[in-house]
Amino acid sequence: MLVKIETYFDGEFWCARGIGDDIFTQGSTLDELFQNIKEAVAVHYGDITEPITILTLSEVKLADAKASSG
Repeated sequence: MLVKIETYFDGEFWCARGIGDDIFTQGSTLDELFQNIKEAVAVHYGDITEPITILTLSEVKLADAKASSG
């Protein structure tokens, strides 16, 4: 089973919400967030025997990034 999670920083906390699933969690650090994502997904799906793969999607902004021409 593939679970898709969108992650973002809201200015105070790192947040994660499920894409297509009612899952939401947050953490003070990225490490804490990823631990909380694992826990939230496990609680959401309960006792299933199928392996779960978690795909996290993040928007990344690069300061002074320029597109290459080539």
